[in-house]
Amino acid sequence: MSLNVEMETDLKFDFDCKKIAEEVTDAALSHEAFPYECEINLTLTDNPGIHEINREYRGIDRPTDVLSFPLLSYTRAGDFSGLEECYGDNFNPDTGEIMLGDIVVSVEKVKEQAKSYGHSELREYAFLILHSMLHLFGYDHMTPEEASVMEEKQNVILNAMNILR
Repeated sequence: MSLNVEMETDLKFDFDCKKIAEEVTDAALSHEAFPYECEINLTLTDNPGIHEINREYRGIDRPTDVLSFPLLSYTRAGDFSGLEECYGDNFNPDTGEIMLGDIVVSVEKVKEQAKSYGHSELREYAFLILHSMLHLFGYDHMTPEEASVMEEKQNVILNAMNILR
């Protein structure tokens, strides 16, 4: 897996954000048995940066905590059969990795929400990246049933990583 991290903010964490992101994305890929080596882009920004992206791509005029931009779509969430046939041109010719998608995280929101929820910034950061990874696998939370599936997966993976509230 290749994880490309871009810092678009001067805000910092007191942990290695690339290492944690790699651990979380690896755990998600493993848990979901994703069958290909993949490429993921992670952008760390601030509230004004994510606000602009949220307005441009979603028509929502406010900052948010995380945005996911999947490059693949699925018949069923987490069903990776047929990706090679449908997305042969989504494989990076230099690496052979399938381009899974982009994740954008507001470092400012991570800090705000960690404080508000009473847990560590590391936990909030890991949670948001995992949440976004599940979106890259086709999961959503628009209905109570979908939300329940995502929440269960998030809990299982974070607990297995010992990243607790």
